[in-house]
Amino acid sequence: MGSLVTVRPARVEDVAQMARVIVRCWQETYRGLMPDAVLDDPGLPAARERFWTAALTDERYRDNRLAVADRDGELIGVAMSGPPLDAGAVWARQLYVLYVFAADHGSGAGPALLAAVIDADESAALWVADPNPRAQAFYRKHGFVADGTVQVEDGVREIRMVRGVPR
Repeated sequence: MGSLVTVRPARVEDVAQMARVIVRCWQETYRGLMPDAVLDDPGLPAARERFWTAALTDERYRDNRLAVADRDGELIGVAMSGPPLDAGAVWARQLYVLYVFAADHGSGAGPALLAAVIDADESAALWVADPNPRAQAFYRKHGFVADGTVQVEDGVREIRMVRGVPR
């Protein structure tokens, strides 16, 4: 962990590494919360590559912000925010993705990725797995609070956290 981590906008040539980051982070984060068959699906990396290619090239994602954390040419984290999908949302942005390899937690990559995709003064919301005490503590440290809303997505219980939203 001695090398400097750089956060920069994601590029199409990053897609394969972005997919690898997501698959590994899902395996590190959701093992025991999500079926192993999903996490270990040999088609998962290709599916994630297709998603990231679309996110970086498709007009539907033009208002999204995508960033990667890079150390010595290897990606260690990925983040994406965009407009909220909920028509009744009172926040300006939604954090859709923020993953950093477990070995790189504490490197500064997480806060830098968050800042790269959501401005400090923007109201925002996100969904985080529950239980996931480390991620929830990270978001609380960055001003997010649970608003009491819960959903189950792909068998994973999630809570919504918001920041800068009028109460």
